[in-house]
Amino acid sequence: MIQTFTSLFKNKEIRTKIFFTLAMLFIYRLGSGIPVPGVDATALTAGIADNSILGMMNLLGGGALQRLSVFALGVTPYITASIIIQLMSMDVIPALTEMAKSGQQGRMKMDKITRYMGVVLAFIQAFTMVYAFDKSYGILSGAGVSTYLYVATVLTAGTMFLLWVGDQISAKGIGNGVSIIIFAGIVANIPFQFIQVFNTLVDTANNTAMFNGILTFMLYVLMYLLIIVLVVFMQLATRKIPVQYTSSSMTKGRNDMTYLPLKINSASVIPVIFASAIMTAPLTIMSFFEANSFTTTLNNILSLQKPLGLCIYAVLIVLFTFFYTNLQVDPEKIAENLGKSGTYIPGIRPGTETKEYLSKVLNRITVLGAIFLVFIALLPYVLPMVTSLPSSVSMGGTGIIIVVGVAMETMSQLKGQMTQKSYRGFIQK
Repeated sequence: MIQTFTSLFKNKEIRTKIFFTLAMLFIYRLGSGIPVPGVDATALTAGIADNSILGMMNLLGGGALQRLSVFALGVTPYITASIIIQLMSMDVIPALTEMAKSGQQGRMKMDKITRYMGVVLAFIQAFTMVYAFDKSYGILSGAGVSTYLYVATVLTAGTMFLLWVGDQISAKGIGNGVSIIIFAGIVANIPFQFIQVFNTLVDTANNTAMFNGILTFMLYVLMYLLIIVLVVFMQLATRKIPVQYTSSSMTKGRNDMTYLPLKINSASVIPVIFASAIMTAPLTIMSFFEANSFTTTLNNILSLQKPLGLCIYAVLIVLFTFFYTNLQVDPEKIAENLGKSGTYIPGIRPGTETKEYLSKVLNRITVLGAIFLVFIALLPYVLPMVTSLPSSVSMGGTGIIIVVGVAMETMSQLKGQMTQKSYRGFIQK
């Protein structure tokens, strides 16, 4: 690992990209500390802690939401828009489906549409959020519609500026810019989280309480490390399907064997984000109305602090895992590509049988991926129920999945660039 980092910084071009990325991330973190003018966000922390979708947004934004900074929305609206466009392009809207099949030019058009939709979603989300925050916590004194529009415009502009920063990182820095921004936001919040957990668990009133608190904190750190190991293992876990093809060279006269890897967790963290949105969307809408028996009942059913709400949450995660995995991995297309290249799975006939076999294998390994996501997503809510840990102490499993995934992808890209730059060809002058 140390040798890899040393080799990266020895390469001038890669070193320049790393420093440029760090400069862009500094601008991002600087903007995350600048609050929207005229907003008093001191009362938001408790409200965000009680709302899972707001907690997810605050996590992805590195704590910018609870300060209601100019980057409070982060890049969440763009991510939502990209997911919607991706779903609509799956034979739902013919025009988008045609763009998806049109190569690079079609992808550029889809990206432009995604950005326009991201602007609209950001403004709607910002206006709704500011209105709800003001009614619940009084973050704006004497606010009217014009004030809400002003704050929503500022937050929308902050989101689009972050997209520009992400584009600069993608073009001149390392890795995917949007993913790097999300990664930086989560990592920046981890030290504060550990300090908060230490202050919560360790009581300095007497030596015995302090010793027990330190032991509990060490157990918390150990569990955090074990979750990281589990996430890394699941991100790397693949089901290797043997694939065989006959060499076209008559001189070899033998068969070559290779493998088709299918990831256990192809859906990544998207099902958790979708399930959280579905669980909290009705509660967010009901917050605009006065409390009554219906809203109270709905809140009790969908609350993630109660067993019924957790069961519904787990079922939604499983359903979205299967749904998104089948969007990401198309057995029919894989079978078609194998047939075109003259490749086959040993013991399986090409065509329909190959498609059915791949679908069966994909569904089986998706069960393991869904169980893994359910475990990671429910852990922060189940621990306070079965242990003495307070509800404010969270293991942050969802954030770990994002951080580990982005870190592994970025390191893979850097190693690829380093290998490409160090290649000198077959002829040495």
